[in-house]
Amino acid sequence: MESYEPERLSSAQLAAMRRSLTSGRGALTRRSLLRASGMGALALGGMATLGACGIPPAKRADAGMASDDHSAEEKEVTFSNWTEYMDVSEDEKGRPTLEAFTKRTGIRVKYTEDINDNVEFFGKIKPQLAAGQNTGRDLICVTDWLAARIIRLGWAQKLDPSNLPHAFANVSAQFRTPDWDPGRAYSYPWTGIPTVIAYNVKATGGRKVDSVTQLLDDPKLKGRVSFLSEMRDTIGMTLLDQGKDPGKFTDTDFDGAIGRLQKAVEKKQIRRFTGNDYTADLSKGDIAACVGWAGDIIQLQADNPDIRFAIPAAGYITSSDNLLVPAQARHKTNAEKLIDYYYEPPVAAQLAAYINYVCPVDGVRDELARIDESMASNTLILPDKEMAAKSRSFRSLSTKEETAYEEKFAKLIGA
Repeated sequence: MESYEPERLSSAQLAAMRRSLTSGRGALTRRSLLRASGMGALALGGMATLGACGIPPAKRADAGMASDDHSAEEKEVTFSNWTEYMDVSEDEKGRPTLEAFTKRTGIRVKYTEDINDNVEFFGKIKPQLAAGQNTGRDLICVTDWLAARIIRLGWAQKLDPSNLPHAFANVSAQFRTPDWDPGRAYSYPWTGIPTVIAYNVKATGGRKVDSVTQLLDDPKLKGRVSFLSEMRDTIGMTLLDQGKDPGKFTDTDFDGAIGRLQKAVEKKQIRRFTGNDYTADLSKGDIAACVGWAGDIIQLQADNPDIRFAIPAAGYITSSDNLLVPAQARHKTNAEKLIDYYYEPPVAAQLAAYINYVCPVDGVRDELARIDESMASNTLILPDKEMAAKSRSFRSLSTKEETAYEEKFAKLIGA
């Protein structure tokens, strides 16, 4: 049985939070860019949440027990999500897929955009979860590392497969078995968030850049390369380039990736480590090539035809945002029906066409093509089989590992 222990954040972890909030994915609007993964996504307002104060211990055996389900007599479900992470009608007054769900099922959805970053949101719901109380939410959407923590603490309800036939059948293989929730017993992905190589073909003189090795060693790119200030993205991509699995790496592997990047820093191959602010430099050509986030690239390509992306032969990192039913939620069955609804290909296509993130639903391509052919062929939204096979996730970290790794990474990037 695992109990929640107060976590005192190191100076490196606090620095990671500030990087995310000032220039990383956590500082940006939901539609234009992506959020930071891991500790880099922590909000300054949420620091005390994971600091010295801690919370009362909560054993998995008790906290995760299913609550009384009132779905049958209360035709409603409360869904907390990020801003601009749901389709909106042209007049911006309605949410078509949610309205269609209510029309079909009679279940009214109270939809709230009250997630601004993972730890700030965790701070909102933590006291109730720790006390075994209802959070007032039946469905939440959080990034993989926080989903892992909530599940580990026993604060998510185990899902009933009989209410999730479409989800079980249609979840894409690359999202089916995360190490923190094998077989998706407690969660289902809402979207995927890929980390790729981006380059400005004009700035590279027409040359393709498609590997971390090129970024670190190509003399023609010297001083015009950037990596991300988010540890999981930069280290994960470097591990892959070195033939290591980000889902299984050791301390020695991590140190090897740090050393590889350090050499590139010392010889001034890497210009800087950035949050989302690499986008302006990449578009102008001041940065010729970089490690970047797929959501950025989709946005940049709309305005600049010189922006390209590449998936390294060694693979790429994908994180995810995930749907969970919190412990003590009143309407678990209704929440499961809503999850399953978004795994029906026509519904998934409608959502993907609006939010432009990786769709985790198999069988959606033809449906999306009916809406927008260009989106259906965009592998940053619908990875083809070859691309999906190259997707890798950064493994879950213990508190001890996270502290040590963030300190080493902060030293590397000068944070």
